[in-house]
Amino acid sequence: MDLFRLDGRRALVTGGSKGIGNGMARGLAEAGADVVLVARGREELERAQRDMQDTGREIGIATCNLLKTDDIADFFSRTVAEHGPFDILVNSAGMTHRQPAHELSLDDWRNVIDLNLTATFALSQAFARERIESSQTGKIINIGSLMSSTARADNAPYASSKGAIALLTKALAVDWASHRIFVNAIGPGFINTPLTKPLVDNPDFNNWVTQRCPLGRWGTPSDLAGAVVFLASPASDFVTGEMLYVDGGWLARF
Repeated sequence: MDLFRLDGRRALVTGGSKGIGNGMARGLAEAGADVVLVARGREELERAQRDMQDTGREIGIATCNLLKTDDIADFFSRTVAEHGPFDILVNSAGMTHRQPAHELSLDDWRNVIDLNLTATFALSQAFARERIESSQTGKIINIGSLMSSTARADNAPYASSKGAIALLTKALAVDWASHRIFVNAIGPGFINTPLTKPLVDNPDFNNWVTQRCPLGRWGTPSDLAGAVVFLASPASDFVTGEMLYVDGGWLARF
């Protein structure tokens, strides 16, 4: 269906060099979008850029340390000047810190909140300002988590940041609806990525995930491609402020 095509559109994807971000970036490119991948490491970005050449789309790269949240607006302006304006923003960069809450340092708390939440807001704000000034529509897709709705032990900063993403998505959707800037989120389940490798490699945890998930497996980054294309495309033009869980039925099971 043409409703799901992204020809002529350009997407900026943070955390785009690997994992979930890269899986979604590939999905957008295969649906016709040109894509700029954002991450801290140039070597990983260049590798991802080469790997995506088979999509036939223009694949750009831009390095940025999103923990430096005060620099994000300038970074976005420079990236627009270099690559052109963006129709789609995917806020996929994220981190976690697993530790009992009573042992957690404030520095570790701040790092997770800054990257997962504050950077998402700052980049969304820069994107929206450019769209509003140019009188153009736009699509923002944030990345939540199962922990946008529930919590697991030793994950207080991550759960807090992802719970906040769910409400930030709603707040921005309401604020920017009159400008036809659509803001939605994807809530991945347990996805096999470099971030979750310690959990995948833990036999007890791996067994718990596969037995607990109704579909009986970990997700893969490519499992997110359909959801991000839907939320980035005209097919979702009456959808805003929503969290779409892609979790193998995890939250459906009591």
